[in-house]
Amino acid sequence: MGNDRFEELETKIAFQEDVIQKLDDALASQQQQIMDLQIQLKHVTSQLKTLETQLPDSAEPPPPHY
Repeated sequence: MGNDRFEELETKIAFQEDVIQKLDDALASQQQQIMDLQIQLKHVTSQLKTLETQLPDSAEPPPPHY
């Protein structure tokens, strides 16, 4: 195997390692964002349930359907 071919393979491997690291970083960041959004969703859902229990019951009958 020629020296040029060897250097080309080393370059490709280095590039692939860099891409893999960037993809791993992006995946970790996205996973953290998903976990943060799940926490926010639970909080908003809890607040909505609390607000629903505080609403007065509507004694008004539904409108007639024509």
